[in-house]
Amino acid sequence: MLMTILNVLYVLIAVAMIVLILMQRGAGAQAGSGFGAGASATVFGSRGAGNFLSKSTKWLAITFFAISLFMGWNATHRLNAPAQPAQTDLGLMSSDVPAAPAAQPPAATPNAAVPAAPAANAAVPAAPAANTAVPTAPASSSTSSQNN
Repeated sequence: MLMTILNVLYVLIAVAMIVLILMQRGAGAQAGSGFGAGASATVFGSRGAGNFLSKSTKWLAITFFAISLFMGWNATHRLNAPAQPAQTDLGLMSSDVPAAPAAQPPAATPNAAVPAAPAANAAVPAAPAANTAVPTAPASSSTSSQNN
């Protein structure tokens, strides 16, 4: 619960720091205010918002780093703590799932025995008898091709 609150606070401080830093003037902005560039018409007075914004940014940065250090210390402290056998909440995984039954060896029955393989036939089939007569090619009609 504490870490959740610190994480939310950490993000809010980071966003506030970004906004405050972007609102501040750059280093070159002071040259224009010396010539009366409207610095006296600001919301924070003639000195400008620099003092307020810089102090706010400083304290937000200090808080940001302090929370960072505490969360880092807390994370390493939790890793070094001895493991406790307490049940942890697993969310959806924590529903009551029945345990699988223990594996039991199959019952030995005479009907469940594996049948024996059939005996291998040692006889090798013989190749068909070779035909010694070789057929001849049909006779071509050479007379018709010579007439053309």
